[in-house]
Amino acid sequence: MTTIQFVTHDGQVHSIDAEDGVSIEQAAIDNSVPGIEGSCGGNCACGTCQVYVDFAWIEKLPEKSELEEKTLAFAVNIQSNSRLSCRLIVAPELDGLILNVPVSQF
Repeated sequence: MTTIQFVTHDGQVHSIDAEDGVSIEQAAIDNSVPGIEGSCGGNCACGTCQVYVDFAWIEKLPEKSELEEKTLAFAVNIQSNSRLSCRLIVAPELDGLILNVPVSQF
């Protein structure tokens, strides 16, 4: 299991133990992390699973795919550290990952 911390816009920290190999989006939904909608079911089509990666972790994640870049272009409140959690897979090297949840996905 890998521990991931989600910080909501109001500063609440939701620390979850996620199963390696699943998407971070699915792990968040399975653990009722507020603010992660995942409306398209992990198909990288809606942007409602957007997270802001803590800057200390950006270089430890895989690069954004072209599809992720295109989907993020239509998301709201994007930032330089925006990622789609449906495109990020839980792995042991991400233990302790800190992700901030936007105030709104819509």
